Amino acid sequence: MELDQLKVIVTGGASGLGEHFAKQLLAAGAQVAVGDINEEALAALPDGIHQRKLNVADQDDIARFVPWAAEQMGGLNSLINNAGVIRDGLWVSKSRKTGEIRRMSREDWDLVIRINLTGAALMVQEVVAHMIERDEPGVIVNISSIARHGNRGQSNYVAAKAALAANTRTWMKEFAPYGIRVAAVAPGATETPMTAAMNPKALDMIVASIPLGRMGRPEDIWRAVKFIFDCDYFTGETIDVPARPSTSTAVVRSDQPSPRMMARCTK
Repeated sequence: MELDQLKVIVTGGASGLGEHFAKQLLAAGAQVAVGDINEEALAALPDGIHQRKLNVADQDDIARFVPWAAEQMGGLNSLINNAGVIRDGLWVSKSRKTGEIRRMSREDWDLVIRINLTGAALMVQEVVAHMIERDEPGVIVNISSIARHGNRGQSNYVAAKAALAANTRTWMKEFAPYGIRVAAVAPGATETPMTAAMNPKALDMIVASIPLGRMGRPEDIWRAVKFIFDCDYFTGETIDVPARPSTSTAVVRSDQPSPRMMARCTK
């Protein structure tokens, strides 16, 4: 599908990767509607991008947002499923100082699953229902993560992103009869506000595991997303960018507290 034919929703599109995708699409002539929980960042988006507050953890909000976006753009034929959060921490750990046994909280587990998996799935459901009802073929691009292969300190995030990649294949099979393609991009560590807030030592370890020896840039990930839109015969697969390292990287040590970060873009 040509980029200038797209009428696309970008979730989590007010900052980070989502913002980069939205701006690239706008420059290519696409109609773009961005949803994000950060209203201040939404207001700073360039003219020409339709924007509205969206909480993907709220099914009713999704049900209101999708028809609004379609109305603003004069149709809807694509989605970049990008919104997400992280709440990193070891599933079970023992403090080196006190011997205390610690567990990832149920709150942190539920939040990440609710936004990164359930919210993403509900976006797909609502967007695809809209397309099928109007007999409009299209493209769904899920933003997974290279962490889907397993990453220490990210049990919740890994579970969500691995499930999203698996459902990419499921949805490919279910939606193909309607002319709807579904594919995913799984970024590795990428230069975004989320990674900028990480522990520098942890970040150094991640970079050291990357074959090219550097962090990804938003443009690197955009090119993979663009390929999915461009190639009308590509569906059902997840593109890892870059290829996953041979060993997992340690994000959180057992004697470190969990980072309390919330991001509107996935890495």
